[in-house]
Amino acid sequence: MGTLGRSRAIPKTTELGWHERAHGMSVVNAFGEVDRMRPGEAMGLYAGNSNTLLANRIARYLGMALGSAEVFEFANENIFVRILDNVREKDIFLVQPTCRPVNQSIMELLIMIDAFKRASAGRITAVVPYYAYGRSDKKDQPRVPITARLIADMISVAGADRMLTMDLHQGQIQGFFNIPVDELTAVHLLSNDFIQKGLQDLVVVTDLGFAKRARTFAELIEAPLAIVEKRRHGNDDRAEVLNVIGEVRGKRAIVVDDEIDTAGTLMEVTRALEREGVIEIYACATHGVLSDPAIERIQASNLTEVVITDTIPLPPAKRISKIRQLSVAPLIGEAIRRIHGGESVGALFSSEIKLVQEMGLWSEGETEDDA
Repeated sequence: MGTLGRSRAIPKTTELGWHERAHGMSVVNAFGEVDRMRPGEAMGLYAGNSNTLLANRIARYLGMALGSAEVFEFANENIFVRILDNVREKDIFLVQPTCRPVNQSIMELLIMIDAFKRASAGRITAVVPYYAYGRSDKKDQPRVPITARLIADMISVAGADRMLTMDLHQGQIQGFFNIPVDELTAVHLLSNDFIQKGLQDLVVVTDLGFAKRARTFAELIEAPLAIVEKRRHGNDDRAEVLNVIGEVRGKRAIVVDDEIDTAGTLMEVTRALEREGVIEIYACATHGVLSDPAIERIQASNLTEVVITDTIPLPPAKRISKIRQLSVAPLIGEAIRRIHGGESVGALFSSEIKLVQEMGLWSEGETEDDA
């Protein structure tokens, strides 16, 4: 298992008590809890079974190997976990998006966290690029749960000390946690990809729920923003687009969202934009859930291209010419490096950070072990 050595320079600052942390003294963080990590401690990077390809890419970015662990399911569907390395007092990062099979991925995450806790890990960071049940973030019907809060409680109770995630369905989900949460965004990665295309007469289209981050996307590609008004019917994942607010006629539209599930809403938006006279339509999203019948819908549509990231693995059966996947491994890897070293993660949102230029390289040169 690889480590990050002491050769990396860590800027001295009194903001988080660097001197005390470097000498192993207890430091109380902003949450009133003792921060158990000390810069210079060994770091361990581990993964469950939900997205080993992304975990290997992150490990490649960090220049280290994934740690060894057994994670499998017995015949009775009980999950077994055994950590094969000594992790005592180490800074552990566990990569496990809660994607399909969702409930199994969640249980793997919780059991692995518990295993690291009982193995006396120094600090455990749950790296959950895709956070399932994010849509269940409020009581919008009588007698329904807030499952996003329940999952947050489970992760905290299992023993995680902090969480690293990407583009939550709603930012306020961070407040469901009683541990620190770092939420990254793929907006800069996706917008840079479209900048490289050099397209003209662009307009960015989104719904009200993603409008804030879509506005950032629009500013980055220097295009106007249009909003689609939609109404969701019941719990059948079907939405009706009622209106397009903004000037889109004669333009090339980029539909931006946090995730594409069955692509039902995307198809409604596409048809609405075609009625409004858009000449070409692209789509992009951080999370490509792509539940059935999403692939068939996208393939049969007039969409030119759909760009997603690898927060969720894309199986061979879903790899069609209209779908292209970018890797978030360098972004997550850099965040892990900064968390371990006690550096600012917020700096990753600065225009001075040019990681987005490296992103396209991480889908190349993969080995059989990555797949």
